[in-house]
Amino acid sequence: MFDIAGIYRAASLDDALRAYAADPQAVVIAGGTDVLIKIREGKLAGCRLLSINGLAELRGIRLADNGDILIGPLTTFAEAEHSELLLKRLPMLAAAAGSAGGPQLREAGTLGGNICNGVTSADTAAVQLALEAGLTLRSADKQRRLAIAEWYKGPGQVDLRAGELLTEIRIKKDAYVGWGGEYIKYAMRNAMDIATLGCAVAVRLSEDKKRIAEARLAFGVAAPTPMRALQAETALAGMTIAEARERIAALVRAEINPRTSWRASREFRMQIAGESAARALAAAVKRAGGEC
Repeated sequence: MFDIAGIYRAASLDDALRAYAADPQAVVIAGGTDVLIKIREGKLAGCRLLSINGLAELRGIRLADNGDILIGPLTTFAEAEHSELLLKRLPMLAAAAGSAGGPQLREAGTLGGNICNGVTSADTAAVQLALEAGLTLRSADKQRRLAIAEWYKGPGQVDLRAGELLTEIRIKKDAYVGWGGEYIKYAMRNAMDIATLGCAVAVRLSEDKKRIAEARLAFGVAAPTPMRALQAETALAGMTIAEARERIAALVRAEINPRTSWRASREFRMQIAGESAARALAAAVKRAGGEC
């Protein structure tokens, strides 16, 4: 049994926003893969739930007329994993969604929930950072947009204000067209496990496909929040592919700040971060049309 005071099932997005404005202490629940665990553990005992799970308007993946990819936050991991649009245009995101938990979790858990919980181990968070996702947030009386780089405020903390819901994740055309990307998750098990470390690399090559024109490197569990290795990205720009492969591990290790936990030591995470970055770079280069 779950100890809850009550649940309100929203009939539409506007209905959900009105209900949330009237009861800002309510706990929003979508797939429930995080919230229900917290209730069972007693962390949210006696809470009131606002369910947005049935809102079809917040689900789905589509290509906008301008080439941007729009993702509803209630899109499940399984839907993202098997999306023909993502498999064709953003295979890195489809792969990250497919690496989350097990089949049961992927059928229920959502891409929006994966970043709204604020945890550094979220599989799609690093990829969304590497793709420079834009987020749309709505409350009953206003709407605002921000880049995912501004989203994370601390461990388990995101810039989600009272009465706000995440209503859209947008990947701009310029963030993926002409780019290659790869996500590598290291975990203690091949399935049903959270990441010991996650690494997402996206690259755009020079016209002759011999050099790194731009790179984006994003990590989970390499810092208190999902992070970009911005200094490493700057250093890699202009390098030959061979030089980038040789130097990326050291550049990454100089910038990340993982911690020791029961899953892995700081030193181990440093090692696999560098190795994962080098392997992800090689795969991203190939997807961008280069040789590695």
